[in-house]
Formats: sequence, structure tokens, C-alpha cells
Amino acid sequence: MNHGRRRILQGLSCVLAGAPLLLPPRTLAAARGTELLLLGTQGGPNFNRERREAGSALVVEGRPYLIDIGYGVLGRLEESGLSYLAIPEIFLTHLHDDHVADLPALIGHQWTQGRVTPTRIWGPHGTQALVDAALAFNQANTEIRRVDEGRALEPRQLFAGHDVVLDPNQPVLVMEDDRVRVRAVQNTHFPADGLAAMPHRSLSLRFDTAERSVVFSGDTAYSAQVVALARGADVLVCEAIQVGIMDQLFQEMRASGKYQDNPDGILHHILSTHTPVPDAGRMAAEAGVGLLVLNHLIPGALREVSDQSYIDAVRPFFPGTVVVGRDLQRL
Repeated sequence: MNHGRRRILQGLSCVLAGAPLLLPPRTLAAARGTELLLLGTQGGPNFNRERREAGSALVVEGRPYLIDIGYGVLGRLEESGLSYLAIPEIFLTHLHDDHVADLPALIGHQWTQGRVTPTRIWGPHGTQALVDAALAFNQANTEIRRVDEGRALEPRQLFAGHDVVLDPNQPVLVMEDDRVRVRAVQNTHFPADGLAAMPHRSLSLRFDTAERSVVFSGDTAYSAQVVALARGADVLVCEAIQVGIMDQLFQEMRASGKYQDNPDGILHHILSTHTPVPDAGRMAAEAGVGLLVLNHLIPGALREVSDQSYIDAVRPFFPGTVVVGRDLQRL
């Protein structure tokens, strides 16, 4: 564990010095220990040139585990030097499009590029149906290549979606292998009235390896369940929204013609079901984590907001180390 914390501090020194944190291919191929790679740090369905939609990877003894795969994450994987062909496990925190948009592309490209070992996709209710739909999306490509190229394997032999069955009172085991143990809790991204009207849920995930414990909040408002899941973890990767700035920005976007389908409902969702920056600090402090990584930033690159403003909002609640996430950072 001490070795892991030393690597965190070394990575933080690069962040604070402004050094680039791109991952050269040979570094990842030879990686040892547990490393966190941020692939997409933009909050909401708001991809742009600076920040892609939600996605992270945890590389454990050289094996990558992907957490969310919003639009642009597939490209970020290639930029990072981490091959999408090498990913055997994908974890979805919830099924909003900014967290799953690149899943059909990754499935299609893994099969097209000749992956022959299974890839499993884990997530809340609807994940199996989502994977089935992604396979259907790629069906014409499959039929053409099986005829023209003589492919032996059907994609359905390689890709399987798994719906995680949650326990409202305690974390549930999602998956365990020789390098990582993954547990999940239900968070508060969907309000109570929404939960009563639909089967869909939103997850937070904890990855425990021999060296480090890393928790991904996913999208959520303040959540005692997330605090309990993250208790004693080395790293909490937590979403963060600047509420006042996003409120003003939304009104500007609305005036320009965007968000015309029930804008009041959309704004309510944005402001009430995400984590205000101070609450990210509160959850990190209550959980006693070593490092808080702010992620899924709102407004992110939609409006110029200094990293220091995020840190200043966290600091009254969390005295520990804070990193404001950027695409292609490694920690």
C-alpha cells in the first residue's frame, strides 16, 4: 500500500508541475501495480475537443478494466496507448448515453480486429439488453465479414452483458478474478420518484487490488451509500458540478435554441442529481480516502473554469490531496 501511495505522489507531482500525462504504449504494456487512467472527463452528453464523455480505465498488473465508455472514449484509448483489443471487462455505472455511446463501436471493432477471447460487460438493469442491441447494430457488418472473410466466430460467442442485481442494504460483488475484486452499490443519481417508475438504476463501483482501492462514484448526488463503499479507499474518483455556473450556462444555451424539450425538467435533473463540488469534498472526508479525483466535470470544457475554483470549493470539507481530472491523466 505504501508503494501505491508513493506512485500516487509521483503522479501528482507531474500534475502539479503541468507535465503531460500521456501514456506511451510501452509503458502500459509493461505496467505493474495499479494505475488509474482518465479517458473522458466531461460531464453530461457534451463531448468536445478538450474533454470526451465519461470513461476511465484501471490497469492492474498490465490488465485493463474499463469503467464507462461515453462518446470519444474509444479514440482516447488509442491516444493513451492502451489497445481496445486488450480490454476483457467493461463496467457501466448507468446507461445514460454519455456513459455508453461508444460501446457498440468497441464491440464491433474488437470483433472486426480479430479478438477471440470473451469480453464481459457489467452494469445495472438493462445492460444485457444494451449489449444485445449493440450486437444487432453490428449485425450487417458481421454477416458481410463472415461471408467475405470467412470469420469463424460469431460476436455473440464473445460478448455478453450482465445485469447486476443490487442489495439496497449493502454492497454486492460484481466480479472477482486473480487481480481485482469489484463491488457495487446503488447511488442517488435517480430520485425516488424515478426509481418507483422504472427498473433502471445507477451504480457506484469499488475496485480492490493487492495494491490499491479505487472507487468510482459514477453520476450521483450526495450518497451515504457511496461514502460507505469508499470508506478507507486510497482513491475516490468523484463527479463534480459547479451548480451556479451550470445554471447560468444552461439558461444561455436554452436562449440559443438548445434543450427545447422540457428544459425545466432537464435543468432540474442536471442540478439536483449530480454532486456539487463541496459535496464531493464531504464524501471524500467522511470516507477517509487518501486522494480525491474530480471527474465528469460540469460545466467542464463548456465554460472556462479554473482548476483552483474546484479545489477551493472542496477544501473547507476535505483537507487531503485533490486532483482536477483531465483526459489522459494517469495516477
